[in-house]
Amino acid sequence: MKRSGPLLTLLAGLLLGLFMLSLNATTGEKPTSAAVQPSASGKPSPGTKASPGTAPAQPSAPPSPSPARTAVPEGVYTGRTDDDSSAVAITVRDDKAIAYVCDGRNVESWLQGDVKDDGSLRLTGKGGASLDARVKGARQIRGTAHVGSGGHAFTIGRTEKSSGFYRANGNVAGARIEGGWIVLPDGEQVGILKRDGKPSPAPGIDPETGAVTVDGQQLTARPVTP
Repeated sequence: MKRSGPLLTLLAGLLLGLFMLSLNATTGEKPTSAAVQPSASGKPSPGTKASPGTAPAQPSAPPSPSPARTAVPEGVYTGRTDDDSSAVAITVRDDKAIAYVCDGRNVESWLQGDVKDDGSLRLTGKGGASLDARVKGARQIRGTAHVGSGGHAFTIGRTEKSSGFYRANGNVAGARIEGGWIVLPDGEQVGILKRDGKPSPAPGIDPETGAVTVDGQQLTARPVTP
């Protein structure tokens, strides 16, 4: 009796093994992708590098403080120049200033301008006249007036009500009258009166009322304010 049955079974097993080896070689597993997709929560999966974030903003430097204001007390300041050649008066109100410089004979100037935050004053008038000054202490103004042919340094103090400076305008005997007066703390008066533009020493005024008599006619000189 032939033993062909076991041989056929063995041959069939060998063929099946070769077929399986050939199938695995041609249909191997696909490599896994290294890319990692974000999870449903929006957070990257472990091993994923996060994109570099924006560096936190550095706090900005605080703004520089504004310069402190040097207050100039409002009021009237009067006095004489250091060389005693003229009188100076300055009135201050609401950061504005008006000044009058007068030698009592033929040189005078009206000036005006602003009071700066640092307590300085730069006033200007006709003919290139100027006055540069600065508050000194609580009740003084120190500066230089450039009126006429030169500069005149001065230190003047805040005055009481009876002193100050005054101005009068009017017409007397057909002439145009313009007068300016500075009344100093000791009662001295320095002023110029112009008749149709011609200067001469001014007559005295009553500081309480401002009354002044010019060529027999009474005028009223009023305190000067900005």
